[in-house]
Amino acid sequence: MDAINKMAPSPDRQPLKPVRVGVVGYGWWGQVISRHLASSSLFALHAVAESAASVREQRAGDAQAMGFEFVSDADELTARSDLDAVVLCTPHQSHAQQIVLAARAGKHVFCEKPLCLTLSDAQHAITECEQRNLVLGIGHERRFEPALIALRREIAEGALGTILQIEANFSQDKFFALPPDNWRLSQRFAPVGPLTATGIHLVDLAVAILGCPEAVWARLATRGSQFENGDTLGVMMAFPGGANALISAILATPFEGRFAVYGSKGWIEVRDRTHPEHPTGWDVTRALRGKPRESQFWEPYPAVSANLEAFAKAIQGVEPYPVSATEMLANVASLEAIMKSVDTGGLERVLPVV
Repeated sequence: MDAINKMAPSPDRQPLKPVRVGVVGYGWWGQVISRHLASSSLFALHAVAESAASVREQRAGDAQAMGFEFVSDADELTARSDLDAVVLCTPHQSHAQQIVLAARAGKHVFCEKPLCLTLSDAQHAITECEQRNLVLGIGHERRFEPALIALRREIAEGALGTILQIEANFSQDKFFALPPDNWRLSQRFAPVGPLTATGIHLVDLAVAILGCPEAVWARLATRGSQFENGDTLGVMMAFPGGANALISAILATPFEGRFAVYGSKGWIEVRDRTHPEHPTGWDVTRALRGKPRESQFWEPYPAVSANLEAFAKAIQGVEPYPVSATEMLANVASLEAIMKSVDTGGLERVLPVV
């Protein structure tokens, strides 16, 4: 299954050309992604599909400034012969079908998180790309933050010893600016809102460090808003061998971003100074047994662009995309179990990833 993360075939060694790309969905994050694509030398943004005529009209200036064409239909965009890849910034429920549609049209796919809402859908989507030697990227840009890359490297080198527990929080109040009918506030299109909005990034990082969990317990509530899909989420993930990940995600409080890993030899905490949409750097605290506590500041870095450009480099045959298919599947399996736990109130087993 991890063949999906190998480089796309590169039969010749001609100078690299920008990846011709189209975006599906021009809401808040679709606009952010489009700006990153338009400013990168590794991409040529040709088209954006947006079904809302009002958005196309209001954002006509964006199309002119960034040099892309608006179309009204995702199917039309996916079928275009002048595109190598498609970026999906659409409601979560649509991802599985749209990945398959793009893959069958011969397009590489970059999908915003979560990849899919069920493990079976994710397996199908990955297989469709894999069978056609297409690169599949995923919008987990937190993996590309330099402070977290350094943290994972220290873990791999044994600096923290045996990993005991992860504690993480990704909270924000950006969604108060959205209209009440926005799909991100819908239980149908964005179930368990704090999870699919922000918490899924922390689930992904936990999976990257500890692998696929075996069980989860989660509780969701609406306490500080009127969001029908909740605003306060707590999750405990249980990993083989006894390690845990404790994850908090809130949509009704000012921004907070924290990721801490505790090991038998010490711990490291990474704190975001601002929301990843506009990063202003990270404060890292390190405490190792027998050594004084250390603090370090990491300069801002465009992790969103780094993720997109890693996708482009994989398409161009420069280097493999760094998120494996197994990790993508473990993330979706965890998400599915967390959503089930929210419904049942009980401990839920995570489906095995094969």
